[in-house]
Order: sequence, then C-alpha cells, then structure tokens
Amino acid sequence: MSNKNKDPLFRLIKSLNKPEKRHFRLYANRTMGDQERKFLVLFDLLDKQEVYNEALLLEKLPGKTSKSKLANLKRHLFKQLLTSLRLTSINKQIDIEIREQLDFARILYNKGLYMESLRLLERVKSLAIEHHQDILHLEIIEFQKLIESRHITRSRLVEKKMDRLLEESTIRSRITQTASEMVNLNIQIHGYYIDHSFAYTPEQLMALNKAWRDMQPDHQRNRFSDTFFEKTNRYQSYMWYRYIQLDFQGALTHAQEWVTLFQVYETMPLKDPDLYLRSLYYLLVFFFLTDNVADYQRYLTEMNAFLAAHEEMFNPNSQHVSFIYHSLSLLNFSFLTKDYPLAYRQAKVIANQLTEHHDLIDDNRLQLFYYKFAAAAFAQQAYEQALAYLHPVLYQGEKILAKDMDSNARLLELLCLYESKAFDRMSYRLISFGRMMVKNPEMTILQRKTHKILRLLLQLLPHSTANFFSQQLADFKLHQHAPREQLFLKYLNVVEWMEGKVGKKG
Repeated sequence: MSNKNKDPLFRLIKSLNKPEKRHFRLYANRTMGDQERKFLVLFDLLDKQEVYNEALLLEKLPGKTSKSKLANLKRHLFKQLLTSLRLTSINKQIDIEIREQLDFARILYNKGLYMESLRLLERVKSLAIEHHQDILHLEIIEFQKLIESRHITRSRLVEKKMDRLLEESTIRSRITQTASEMVNLNIQIHGYYIDHSFAYTPEQLMALNKAWRDMQPDHQRNRFSDTFFEKTNRYQSYMWYRYIQLDFQGALTHAQEWVTLFQVYETMPLKDPDLYLRSLYYLLVFFFLTDNVADYQRYLTEMNAFLAAHEEMFNPNSQHVSFIYHSLSLLNFSFLTKDYPLAYRQAKVIANQLTEHHDLIDDNRLQLFYYKFAAAAFAQQAYEQALAYLHPVLYQGEKILAKDMDSNARLLELLCLYESKAFDRMSYRLISFGRMMVKNPEMTILQRKTHKILRLLLQLLPHSTANFFSQQLADFKLHQHAPREQLFLKYLNVVEWMEGKVGKKG
C-alpha cells in the first residue's frame, strides 16, 4: 500500500459505498448549520482524489486553511462519518443495536425512570442471549444490579427474582472470563507459530509443549456449559497446536469440530459470516494438505452456496473477507485436482479483482496470492508471466513471508529462469539462494536438493539430462513422505516437474 494512501480519513472515505455516501450527505445537511459544513467540502475533495494529496486539499479548501486547521477539520469529518455510519449500521449489526438500547436504558435511568430502564434492559438481555453477545450480556446484568442496589424497585416482591439475577451474574462472569481466556489461548498459540514456525525436532517439540502448557488457562474450576465463542476459540487453538507439529490429520479434526459448531448453532453463519468463512477456509486448507479431494469439493460447494445466497447482504469487511477465503480456496482446489489450466485462468481473474481489495489486504496474504498465481503460470509453462507474478513477492517491500514460503518463491523463480533459458541470471540467483541456505539451517531436505539439482543442471549438456532427472527423481521420492517435505511439495511440486522431464525424454 502506498504511504500516501495510509491516511485514515482517506481510507475510510474510499471504503464507503454509494448509499453510505448519500446517507452521510443527507445527515450532514440535516444536522449541521451553514458555518459547520466546510467539512463537506473536504469530504467531496477527498472523495474525488485517487491518491491522498494534502497540498491539493490546502489549495482547494475555501479561505485560508493552515495545516493545523486542516487536521482539526479532518478529525471533525472523521467523527461525523463514523456517527453517520453508526446510524446506518444499527439495524444490520446486532452488537451496535444492543449498545444503542443500553444507551437508551442509561438515558432513562438518568431521568429517574428506573422501572422503565429495567424493563428495557430485560428486553435487550434476551437479544444478547439469542445472539451470543456474552460481554454485552454481562454489561446488561451489571447495569440491572446497579439499579437494584441503589433504588427501591420492588423486585423482591417477585419470588426469587433477585436470587436468579445474582446467580445469572455469577455464571455470566465466569463464562465471560473463560471465553476471554480461550481467546487469549488462540492468540498465543497462533503467535507462537508466527514467531517459531513448525516444531519437528525433539528440542522444538519439547519447547512447544512447554509453551502450550504455560498458555493453558486455569478454567477448570466450577465449569458451566461452554458458549459458542468459548468452543470456537478452543478448537482454533488446538488446530494451530497440531498444525505447528505438522500433524495435518490432527489439525483437520479440530478444524472439522470448528465448522460443525456452525451446524449446531444454525443462526451463527449469518450472524458472524467472517468467522464462518474463516472456519471453512481452514478446513479446506487441511483437506488440501491431506489430499482429500472428495471432502474438499463438498465443503467448497457449501462455501459457494453460502456466498451465492448471502454475499449481497455482507458489509464491506465481510465482502473483503469472503473474497480472500473464497479466492484462495478456488485456487487450492485447482492445484489439488491438478487442473492447472483452470488455476491459470483463475489467477488472471483474481489478479484483476485484487485491485479492488489491494489496500485492505495484509501484505502477507497479498504475497501468498502472487505466489500461487506464479505457481499456476509455471504449471502452464508461462514462465515470463510467472516471473512477473513473483516480482512483488521477491523484490518489493519487506520480506514477510514465512521462511519456507520465501524459500519456495526463490526456488520457483530459479525453475522459471531455467525453463526460460535465462542461465546468466539463474547463475546469479543460485548464488544468492546459496547464501540464504547458510542463514537458514531449517530449510527442508528437498528444498536443499532442489537447489543442488538446479546448480548441477547448469553444468550439464542438454542431451545428458534424461538420466540425471531419473536419478534425482528416485532420490527425491525417498524423502517425499516426511511431513515437512509433503508441505514443501504441496506448494512447489518439484517431483511432478521432474516426472514431466523424465516423461519427455523417455
């Protein structure tokens, strides 16, 4: 993302759709006086800009506008935009609707209308329970207790009403605490993967298991039935724990449990489509890693049907999330079924669509997309196009791919250079890769062997490569079933490439 486009106000305006812009203009004209509408001019100027340009804003704004005044104007506009968006979101976002009702209950309470406030809180509490809004549920209970503790409400005239409220408060407090602990566990184990990658040596497994034990919350006391979000975070945590150990089947089991939750809680896919799509995506990833074509197709069909039925109702963030997960899932299925012509066509379509989402996509995910585009192009022998797709992965910005993926991208580049007979450049890049191998002792056996093969190929005459590939292929297959090597071959299938060379020569 360009630094010029990182201005928060500019990004917010660019994220608005036409109805949201129209609503904001109506809201501003209805609520603001003529002297306060200078920010509307700023809104229109920013809306017309393709790239954020502060100097042009200072030039176009009426009157003498200094940088400090512009900063104040931008803060005011940002606040008004959020207020307008809140109004449009009340009937679409259940948590915003519940908070609005809580605000109304507070207003009634401040007016001395205690009983009216309590009745409203009781109604909105049912809404929080129905939609699994655990923290808001607790906030409502605590507000009820505040009113009951400070004012005469006659609630004790209703048999055991206060006892039920206090018991509900105790249970909800514990549930909220354990739900928070499960979120912490999920974040911690995912963070461990980001910091340490996979654990495959005895020492690494020992460190992982110690860290995992230390992460465990003390939530075994007085347990009540788990809520939806407690379960979903626990299943995600165990999924990551198994994945870090390269236990793809174990991770698949927990991903399956995660997805099954949405079948048990049938209303949750529509209430939280982002989480539902995330669960489906990771389940598909593990079907991909375990070569389970039938189940992959089944759940991809489920994802397709869900998006076809509901995507039009998604908010912009959910549309963005669905684009990422659905696009990656389509590409992975094409690779899983070895339908490389389809993968290449999909890559072209998705690459064009990326421009609409580019500023919202995390750089890591963006580089993953381009790597997959390059792999699809390579499989179709479009080597120059593959190199073009690899360019933003290897030569632009900070290298934030995981080490394994960075190595794969470099090896894919070398394969493209070999196939396109760019031997001088290939020789230079081989030296660079060799330096990287020294710095990365955790590189897999097959990654190192791929580098060695490509280095030796530069020294062979074309007619002598037939036996060479046959020998190397036999050696490769001795290692291909180890979990780390399986993962490498899933993202860069050098075995398939060599089999193609042996087939051609034969």
